[in-house]
Amino acid sequence: MGQARVRLLAPLAAFYLILAISIVTGDITNDLDILWGNSKVIYNSTGKQTISLTLDRWTTSAFRSKSMYLFSRIDMEIKLVAGNSAGTVTTLYMITEGLWQFHDEIDLEFLGNTTGEPYTLHTNLYARGKGAREKRYKLWFDPTEDFHTYTIIWTERNILILVDDKLIRQIKNKLMYGVPYPYYQPMRVYGSIWNADDWATQGGRVKTDWSQAPFTAYFRNYRAIACPPQQSSPLCGQSSSRSRNWFNQELDETRKQQLQEMDANYKIYDYCTDSNRFKNGFPKECALK
Repeated sequence: MGQARVRLLAPLAAFYLILAISIVTGDITNDLDILWGNSKVIYNSTGKQTISLTLDRWTTSAFRSKSMYLFSRIDMEIKLVAGNSAGTVTTLYMITEGLWQFHDEIDLEFLGNTTGEPYTLHTNLYARGKGAREKRYKLWFDPTEDFHTYTIIWTERNILILVDDKLIRQIKNKLMYGVPYPYYQPMRVYGSIWNADDWATQGGRVKTDWSQAPFTAYFRNYRAIACPPQQSSPLCGQSSSRSRNWFNQELDETRKQQLQEMDANYKIYDYCTDSNRFKNGFPKECALK
């Protein structure tokens, strides 16, 4: 009886796995909704779509995914605001839609700067309403000259943030040690541009120069490999060529080396080393491997 049940469940599991993995690769407006502001869909000569988000003195701009995901790999190509972008923040992030005090959020925020100065990529995590896990990186290229690919991989095991397929940050699931981790609530993908000149550029010392407005960033080639929230996460975690094994992937030596190089050469802030901020001791996760 037990063997018969295993033989019956195996094909069913494979069938439901196909349903559980949702791959988004079509026109960007098939998968993303424009929300507000001066947002436009631009077509190139081949009909390929790009979303432009524009900030001026009166309005911000944003879009969001039509679907919500419980664990996912999100890829987006972004071309950031050129010229004097000081005070502006362009974002790609995931966030839940439940009660704010218990919300989860994975943030990539691109902090503008004066002309010729490098952009800063500000990363952060909120889990069960608790944030303050910031790490910042100087980008090693000019993100305004061309499109670059930014990736969020969110699994039961960890969160990985990649830039042009280079791993810059890993956040491990340490729930067993009492460290909050986004595990139970589905999230939606958002992109936006807004003014944050009270903190974004050199701690707020450099303000937005509105004579340079409008400020425009461009988004294209949105791709999501994801688990819809109505499906159980164990099915989404099974190996599948269709999912490219992103869910259970361990860091190989190349990824580990990338992480070490980013920490050594491009990381400019780490909350786990900010003794001025945490005078009574660092957060628990900082001491965990």
